[in-house]
Amino acid sequence: MELAAYTDDAGVTRLRETFADVSAADIADGWEERWREFHHGVRVGTLWVGPPWEPVPERMQAVVIEPGRAFGTGAHSTTRLCIELLAGLTRGSLLDVGCGSGVLSVAAARLGFRPIHAVDHDPVAVEATVANAEANGVEVAARTLDALTEQLPAADVVVANLSLEDVRKLAPRVRSRSLVSSGYLDTDRPDVESWQHVRRAMRDGWAADVWELAGE
Repeated sequence: MELAAYTDDAGVTRLRETFADVSAADIADGWEERWREFHHGVRVGTLWVGPPWEPVPERMQAVVIEPGRAFGTGAHSTTRLCIELLAGLTRGSLLDVGCGSGVLSVAAARLGFRPIHAVDHDPVAVEATVANAEANGVEVAARTLDALTEQLPAADVVVANLSLEDVRKLAPRVRSRSLVSSGYLDTDRPDVESWQHVRRAMRDGWAADVWELAGE
């Protein structure tokens, strides 16, 4: 196993006192900002989703997300698939389950969904969602909630970019006419009770699905 760390000369000395094999190299100026090179904007239909330091393309609606501790910058295939599927649904109220950075909530607002509620079990994610919603000038009511044990708000559409197992557990608890689910491979298919499959989209080995409540 290899461990990499940024430190000063004193830190290198301490590392050499602790570990038998240590190599050191000077780092060029600006290393603390180099992580930004890994975050770039993407186009998803009529939306551009990207970080605040990149210019927004002309005639694109912007979803500006600050990369941070919460999941979701917009670049991951499951996020893009969810946005694509949301764009094809009838507008109405929306619930974002496992909101992470709030990227899907902000994108849904740009697409015309109202009102928007977002929940996550992680307070850091809720804070990120609130901050990103404010930065984009959209309204999202976000709060901490365990979607698998606590009662969920009702909404016309629910979007859940979670794991396969969590989608299976969540589906029977959802109160909505439509469910958009993702977070799993294209070789997987959630076995969700009381829901009828409508559409599947795939990208780079990942999948997302649209479901309608059976009998609706």
